[in-house]
Amino acid sequence: MPKDCLIADIVESADRFTKLRRDIHAHPELGFDVTRTADIVAKNLREWGYRVETGIGRSGVVAQLTNGSGTRRIGLRADMDALPVVENTGLPWESQHHGHMHACGHDGHTAMLLAAAEYLAKTRHFDGTVNLIFQPNEENLCGAPAMIEDGLFERFPCDAVYAMHNAPGIPVGKVLAVSGPMTSSSDRVDITLKGVGGHGAMPHHTKDPVVAAAAIVMAVQTIVSRNVDPGESCVVSTGILKAGTTFNVIPETAEITLNVRAKSPGARDLIEQRIREIVTTQAAVFGVEANIEYVRLVPVLVNHPNETRFFQQVLVDLLGEENVLMSLPRGGNGSEDFAWMLEAVPGCYIAIGNGVGEWHGCHVHNPGYDFNDEAIPVGASIWVRLVETYLK
Repeated sequence: MPKDCLIADIVESADRFTKLRRDIHAHPELGFDVTRTADIVAKNLREWGYRVETGIGRSGVVAQLTNGSGTRRIGLRADMDALPVVENTGLPWESQHHGHMHACGHDGHTAMLLAAAEYLAKTRHFDGTVNLIFQPNEENLCGAPAMIEDGLFERFPCDAVYAMHNAPGIPVGKVLAVSGPMTSSSDRVDITLKGVGGHGAMPHHTKDPVVAAAAIVMAVQTIVSRNVDPGESCVVSTGILKAGTTFNVIPETAEITLNVRAKSPGARDLIEQRIREIVTTQAAVFGVEANIEYVRLVPVLVNHPNETRFFQQVLVDLLGEENVLMSLPRGGNGSEDFAWMLEAVPGCYIAIGNGVGEWHGCHVHNPGYDFNDEAIPVGASIWVRLVETYLK
């Protein structure tokens, strides 16, 4: 993509923010324990003249800048946390903390928003209030609700809130902005089956939870294929199946853990109903007891139509119509806790191209992934144009 469609000053500053991004990448932090990253973010924002508050939702950072007399308020969110992954890229800025890795590009998201923040503070070509939200613990889908519960939108009111995530496989300079459902809900289901254990040579004296577990694992796979509308995008996956300690003993208990994803509230409800029915009835068939703990982790992320249309036009004006994709590609049931923010405030979440190739086309959550630094001036320019247009 030609750089002349981007903001010239941001393109010129890209090397500095690439260096910052790579420093964050080399020092990844997990969950709520993002102290170093949050300190870097807060220090820079204070130097640029923002009012900064830290420790929101345990370790989140929010920076506010008001210019002029406008009353409109916009929020921009970036996530800061990494993943418990062993990196194998061999890059000079590879993780210095074994078992921790920025395998999802949150280092890049932070750098893009910081680059935009510097430019906005320097130029102030807007009339109103900008709230920059740097969030911890997106990977465990609990950072956004933690910040909201800590009074995020009461302390920093927003009329609209926006976020973006890098997308490997989409060329740099192209973006995906879709109205309606964008990412899936995510639920965890812990199932414990209790039977009667005994000698493997005398199964008739037992009530075998392993056989019941096997039947349940196979049966829940029919939910998406036989109960859910084929037009829906849903997944039921078995992540844990655990039972027994030795080969000649039928155990007393078996444990199953499922992950459920859906892109509509109706499908989400239907899947929960069918899992409960299948587990209960299959357990009864095999004479064992079943306990189900069904935890709804994060809702479907739904982009609001008005805010999405507005953002789409900003993107078209900046990047050109040919670089703005407005229909969701098939496949993909990832989840994103920005969904909680969109339940609280209208807004939109987009995907920004991370490029193709060995690292940049590699899917996120992969030990061979790396954020594409060429996307930094693209994302920063998008943020600036969004703010300047929204707070015109």
